[in-house]
Amino acid sequence: MNMNQKNTINGILFILPWIVGFLAFTAYPLVSSFYYSLTDYDIINAPVFVGFDNYKQLFTGDSLFYKTLGNTLYMIFVGLTVITLVTLVVAILLNNRKIKGLSFFRAVFFLPTLVPFVILSILWIWVLQPDSGVVNTILGWLGIDGPGWFASPTWSKPAFILMGIWGAGGSIIIYLAGLQGIPESLYEAAAIDGASAFGKVFHITIPMLRPVILFNVITGIIGTFQSFAEAFIITEGGPDGSTTFYSLYLYQNAFQYAKMGYASAMAWILLVIALAFTLLLFKVSNRFGSDE
Repeated sequence: MNMNQKNTINGILFILPWIVGFLAFTAYPLVSSFYYSLTDYDIINAPVFVGFDNYKQLFTGDSLFYKTLGNTLYMIFVGLTVITLVTLVVAILLNNRKIKGLSFFRAVFFLPTLVPFVILSILWIWVLQPDSGVVNTILGWLGIDGPGWFASPTWSKPAFILMGIWGAGGSIIIYLAGLQGIPESLYEAAAIDGASAFGKVFHITIPMLRPVILFNVITGIIGTFQSFAEAFIITEGGPDGSTTFYSLYLYQNAFQYAKMGYASAMAWILLVIALAFTLLLFKVSNRFGSDE
């Protein structure tokens, strides 16, 4: 056995645990999920092959499917847009070294990401109580009649957007890391040319941060499609289905209604939608990048 053969065998042995883990915990569940999506499977009894009936039922006979998809798309197009703008502005402000106590403020914005989902949900139930919550109490001092938040079909999704802003410290840290990589000489050259603070942001900061923004937006979209715990704990999908997000409805079909085949079909549709969003964002980003 020559040296090349020994190196090949050693390499295979080193990656063998990863290969076994990938086949057992990724490839097999993926293939099984697609198979179950073509079956009528209630977990207890053996799956019965039904072809594409689950997909047909989702698209033609399940109005709640479209409502949950609409709720989730609202959180992406409205919620994620607001969260992205707020976190980007906060990161730019926190990147200003002239601010006193900068490390303290960075820690304050990051700490909420360390709070477990259950505790976070209970905290926001208390904060956004319609009658005695902190937010509505403060609004009352200002003479404003606060909304019902989680108890209101109109305000329930904005309430979750507030939660998302409060817990977006991870995105802020990523933006800060990207801001640290922008050469200071670019801002100095812009200042010599008479650029304003807003001009520096729009012509230097945002173009240089495009890869970081793209990363945060893509991970945000995937996270929004997978959002489940907060709605499950706080509203259980109510009121009037206004917070029945896609993943929550998928969970309900799988584990409450024992429709595992139906839920598997939903999971594959979710995969296709998330992939389409990701490819579209890459295409749009490349187009804007090529225009400059």
